[in-house]
Amino acid sequence: MPNISSVSEFLLLAFADTRELQLLHFALFLGIYLAALLGNGLILSAIACHHHLHTAMYFFLLNLALLDLGCISTTLPKAMANALWDTRAISYQGCAAQVLFFVFFFGSEYYLLTVMAYDRYVAICKPLHYGSLLGSRACAQMAAAAWGSGFLTAVLHTANTFSLPLCQGNSVDQFFCQIPQIIKLSCSDAYLREVGALLFSISLVIGCFVFIVFSYVQIFRAVLRMPSEQGKHKAFSTCLPHLAVVSLFVSTAIFAYLKPPSISSPSLDLVMAVLYSVLPPAVNPLIYSMRNQELKHAVRKLFYTSSFSINNVRKMNPSVGGLLRVEEQQVPMATMVEHLRQHRANRDSLIAIHELGHRLESQGVDAELGSMV
Repeated sequence: MPNISSVSEFLLLAFADTRELQLLHFALFLGIYLAALLGNGLILSAIACHHHLHTAMYFFLLNLALLDLGCISTTLPKAMANALWDTRAISYQGCAAQVLFFVFFFGSEYYLLTVMAYDRYVAICKPLHYGSLLGSRACAQMAAAAWGSGFLTAVLHTANTFSLPLCQGNSVDQFFCQIPQIIKLSCSDAYLREVGALLFSISLVIGCFVFIVFSYVQIFRAVLRMPSEQGKHKAFSTCLPHLAVVSLFVSTAIFAYLKPPSISSPSLDLVMAVLYSVLPPAVNPLIYSMRNQELKHAVRKLFYTSSFSINNVRKMNPSVGGLLRVEEQQVPMATMVEHLRQHRANRDSLIAIHELGHRLESQGVDAELGSMV
């Protein structure tokens, strides 16, 4: 009977038989991947470059963006390469690495979402205790616990899965190496050990989901006590998409790992995998961050500063835009320095005006939350 040592590579799911459809899938995945890179990259840059965003909530958003980048970069690049080069193969070591990193990023992200729900609960329902419960040290410890728990989960499942003897071929009916698909190739009762580990992990997932739902229920109860309808609308428009994304994240993952074999099909498995592995990293920047006025303002400020710097380089670098000239003569260095100072003063004035407008705009919900204390 062949065992694990006889498998040197796996064959991933082929999206289509025709070359045109393969290139179409490549283009679709490339667009999603670039959108995820852009959205999460903007979040990382905005939070890192603006000191007023160095708070607990944005610290967790920064970690979420890092995990989203890791999660989608584990699966899509290999799927795109296979579609582009018309191949299905992935090495045994590559498959094991893909399982390890995907479970690591996926599990860490879910634990982090649980921590973020707690952060929002404390901020809205217990604002007087926010500084003591979520100080910088506590935030670092909770983030480290999320990453560490994800790593331990990944090591456990990867070791269990790739210790199984395989005798059902090497064809994986998914566009990336997925634990249930590899278990299908097993020919030993040893797979029950990994099934037990999966059940234990899913029980933890359900427990975290119950905690998340409880946190948002308490948040909604606090929001309903707001006197302003506009404040209620803003709070619900922010919190409901969060809960919807978490629900989609959890339900599709549980269905993919626990569905009965009688309803399994390659098309259904593919849809479920895309919903929990590809969609969240692409839409999380919109749901969690781009609806946040402070972060949107920071991103606009980042773009404005970058465009201002580029314009100055073009004016001062002969290879880009040539030297500034007055009556066809080169401007003296002192004049150029004064010109830059004036531009910098104008830029700082515009930034101050934008910040003042943002503060006036955000006073509505903040004032209402403060009146509840």
